[in-house]
Amino acid sequence: MNDAPRTPTPSGTAWLASAGTFPGSVTTLWSRHPHRATELPCGRVFDVVSAPALFGRRLLEALWTCGPGSGPVAAHRGRLLLFAAPGTAARLPALLHWQEWSGGAAPVPALLCLGTGDVVSVPGPVPAGRESEHARWLVAPHTPSPWLPGPDVLLWGCVRASRAGRRGAGRNPVFAGA
Repeated sequence: MNDAPRTPTPSGTAWLASAGTFPGSVTTLWSRHPHRATELPCGRVFDVVSAPALFGRRLLEALWTCGPGSGPVAAHRGRLLLFAAPGTAARLPALLHWQEWSGGAAPVPALLCLGTGDVVSVPGPVPAGRESEHARWLVAPHTPSPWLPGPDVLLWGCVRASRAGRRGAGRNPVFAGA
């Protein structure tokens, strides 16, 4: 994950803008105010899985250490936003329930799955000021059609991250780029 791009390329920015109802308006906004976050609809170009920061870091660690990696990822207001394949928001909750996600010895955080009908605040293409106060990219989109994990990949990552959290209870995990 340390080698992942932290700012979107022009083609990655165009991909993000394509999610909007009026992509040209998003592109114009970002050309004039590249630091500004904007809200984009989920469900057509991407879904988003929002996780609490610590669990989200464990999830990213599982996806990047054991493969296959992740699609774009942003951090915003104490949560990690994992961009996923369209349809993931509808399918992932059922898969997590099947895995008895809410049970077990350690509490597992609630994930917010944003899909059709939802919007997400997306960081601008240029980092803004102090990173702790603004949305920022951890893994920025850098191609015109980035790979997006589906519900099966995210389920696998969540299970591994949950197990890692249980093994590491009481320890202070260190994540690069936090």
